[in-house]
Amino acid sequence: MKKIATYVVLALASLLTLAPVIWTVLSSMRPPAESLSADGSFIPTSLDLSSYPAVFEEVDMWLLILNSVLVTVIIAVGQMLSSAMAGYVFARFEFRGKNLLFALILATMMVPMQVTIVPVFMLIRGMNLADTLLALILPAIPTAFGTFLMRQYFMGLPVELGEAAEIDGASPWRTFSSIYAPLATPGMAIVGILAFNYHWNEFFRPLILTISEQNFTLPLGLVSLQGNMGTGSVATVLAGVVISMIPAFLVFVFGQRTLREGLTAGSHR
Repeated sequence: MKKIATYVVLALASLLTLAPVIWTVLSSMRPPAESLSADGSFIPTSLDLSSYPAVFEEVDMWLLILNSVLVTVIIAVGQMLSSAMAGYVFARFEFRGKNLLFALILATMMVPMQVTIVPVFMLIRGMNLADTLLALILPAIPTAFGTFLMRQYFMGLPVELGEAAEIDGASPWRTFSSIYAPLATPGMAIVGILAFNYHWNEFFRPLILTISEQNFTLPLGLVSLQGNMGTGSVATVLAGVVISMIPAFLVFVFGQRTLREGLTAGSHR
């Protein structure tokens, strides 16, 4: 009986989570005339895929996808590398003020992005990078969460490996790159997957830091599908949303095993 109740609760939670996604997919297949109706029906009376080609006709979808891919992939790779190196330093090296510095890095996680966006914008403008893709990439590469995660991951790896490498004459960089970094690949994958999913769907920073449509990312560019005063086709807007969900969905599908292994790796040590 307890197992049945557990399954029922999980099924309800899954339904509540998936219901908006299912509604979005089904509503994107409504005919344009039906998409304007507000009857609240869940299943369309007929399926019409004309909204998907309309997305590519109304906005430069390929440019938006290219910008999002460039920004998201570079940020994900940059966070993987920077968090791995920073986490390794905090886990394996001793220096004055280490704990205070690490505490300050963690404290930045409690500061809302809305508080720091103005100073970031001023710095970006001072570097003559305003309204460029680099304005989105550079401030996002340092990651407090990734540094914390990789520090904990490296602390779970055997110290004897580094000591043996040091006895053999390996430099600190060689010890990191040849021994610890390969062992920390699952942890780095977690950072990369989470960074990809977050920044692929990011809307606030591109809204503030970019002006030209040629530098818009996918979430920001899809806003133009709404038309003036929200008069655009609802089905076309939702079709654009469905298209934007596909890359993040594929990354999660193919990366969920690595994500699961990385999150549970510490429990086996």
